[in-house]
Amino acid sequence: MQPKDKLTNSLDRKRLLCLALTMFALFSLLIIQFFTIQITEGPAWSNEANKQHYFIIKEPSMRGTFISNTAIKKGHPEVPQSFVIDVQKFHLFADPKSIPAGYRDEISTSLATILELGEVEKQVLRNQFNMQSRSRKLAMWLESERHSAILQWWLPYARANKIARNALFFSSDYQRSYPFGKLLGQVLHTIQKMKDETTAQAIPTGGLELYFDNYLKGTQGKRRLMRSPRNSLETGEVIAAPENGADIYLTINHCLQAIAEEEVARGVKQCQAKSGWAVMMDPNSGEILALAQYPFFSPPDYQSYFNDTHLIEHTKVKAITDANEPGSIMKAITVAVALKANEELAKRPAPPLFDPKAMMPTSNPHFPGRKKPLKDTHFHKYLNMQMAIQKSSNIYMARLAEKIIQQLGAGWYRQQLSEFGLGKKTGIELPSESAGLLPTPGKKHPSGILEWSGATPYSLAMGHNIQASSLQILRAYAVFANGGYLVKPTLVRKIVKTQSDGTKQVLVDNTLNREKKRVVSTEIAQQVATAMKFCTKVGGTATKADIWGYTEAGKTGTGDKAINGIYRPEYVCSSFVGFTPTKNAAFVLIVSMDEPKYGYIPGIGRNHMGGNCAAPVFREIGKRALAYLGIAPDDPFGYPSGDPRYDSQKADWLPEIKQMQALYDKWNQGAH
Repeated sequence: MQPKDKLTNSLDRKRLLCLALTMFALFSLLIIQFFTIQITEGPAWSNEANKQHYFIIKEPSMRGTFISNTAIKKGHPEVPQSFVIDVQKFHLFADPKSIPAGYRDEISTSLATILELGEVEKQVLRNQFNMQSRSRKLAMWLESERHSAILQWWLPYARANKIARNALFFSSDYQRSYPFGKLLGQVLHTIQKMKDETTAQAIPTGGLELYFDNYLKGTQGKRRLMRSPRNSLETGEVIAAPENGADIYLTINHCLQAIAEEEVARGVKQCQAKSGWAVMMDPNSGEILALAQYPFFSPPDYQSYFNDTHLIEHTKVKAITDANEPGSIMKAITVAVALKANEELAKRPAPPLFDPKAMMPTSNPHFPGRKKPLKDTHFHKYLNMQMAIQKSSNIYMARLAEKIIQQLGAGWYRQQLSEFGLGKKTGIELPSESAGLLPTPGKKHPSGILEWSGATPYSLAMGHNIQASSLQILRAYAVFANGGYLVKPTLVRKIVKTQSDGTKQVLVDNTLNREKKRVVSTEIAQQVATAMKFCTKVGGTATKADIWGYTEAGKTGTGDKAINGIYRPEYVCSSFVGFTPTKNAAFVLIVSMDEPKYGYIPGIGRNHMGGNCAAPVFREIGKRALAYLGIAPDDPFGYPSGDPRYDSQKADWLPEIKQMQALYDKWNQGAH
């Protein structure tokens, strides 16, 4: 072989080797790139591909509901009745990138016609199709009829024009609906139409919806859809199942609530009050049976209330948020504390503070530390405890307070008022509850003035210089109805979660181990309840609270209101609180009228007084509630004179009234 040929062969081998190495290097790079794309970056590219072909929509969960206490009627089966339900609605979306530009005008026009949009709304809708987006919201909260109408038009249209059927797609959702309308509105509240953008959870406006949000809200699921002309709007793979929220079984009964709301509304209009409310409670369990307020709050219209400074106050539950001076309602508590002082002194031992049956001088209106003398509505020389409750004597109650302070001190007096739950929250399951204000010896107001002065005990004795909510007063009066126990008010019987397999799990059960604390002895509770029976009969301050055919015990109160820090006599919050029947009470009920028309009205009397504006509402709610509950009259002869059922010899409490009137006349001869 020639040297030239050898050189040529050597060069050929080198070229071949270089080519082979180059090919190997390129192939290696290809393998590396393949490995990088398929293995290292595989999940990322797969996810990107899925975005092109698939998209995820949220699978809604149902929010828990509120269920009426239909078990309240003894002997009747418990049939679930919801105050609020979730109704399925639909949100319409578009995938503009899947819709050719030439079809967008026609699609937009057709949708606007079905949705019955105005000119401005039409343009807003049309603009959504120009967005460089895979998901644009076109319409919200569509009923099933609109949902069906869009499908009936769109599916044939998309098929004929070879457009992906889910270029328009729906997501379902649930919207709160109220079978009873505004009933229980302030207590329930609602959820906003727009959900939280981050969590996709509903946003409560207040009330029970807010307080129990963690129980009520469920967990949303996920559904995956494919972008394809063949893929339906309605099908897809559920990749995460939704979990519904828990249901709240309330203590409130829808029929009792309706009765209370009707009568409160009628009462507010009758006495021309600013507003009014009523709370009914089982005195033994603390279960709230009705909580009514007028003017009403309609949950579906929440935006109109929160956008109006004059209407927003009607969204509050004033029975727990508003603390006012209770006025003469406080006198029953004063008497109870004085009777308890007798028991305390007997332990030491020491003479009793007072004798409930003995006559006490009430003609001297002057008290140490007070610049102005006290006044009673009528002058009395002497009264005993029952007379003082019946006549609502300020001077008698102040004398009791004076004796308590002298014998046991201000600290002991304040502690006993606190035992009745005054000055602290009840713990009811609602936001924004007021603790009220019970003065404390030695403590100062923000202004620097002492809360407790020398005159404070006398003011407290008749319900002044103290702030209390209606629920606090109701709770205190339950003590006299149940034999001496302070109960914990509650709106909830139980909270139940239904699992995916249909089984039910009780998360909270308030029907077990109810909180109860003895405040006074059974004897004291009975003594006070007996004294209050005189209030609704002839000679008492609340004859208009008398429920014919039944026994009742209660007390009126007309509390002054401070407007811009100044007490003005024409601004009052007047109430009546009581229970019926007096033995084995079915309920304790408070009715409050806020700022009734002040002054004398012929045929009514002093309109603003609790006995005229609140007591009649108590009577009407009580009468209808007792009938609904099926409770037989315990005073079948206790009707007005002239009624065929009336019997002066058999009617309850008439002999006691006559005896006390005779004794009063004997003690107060010449009084004027």
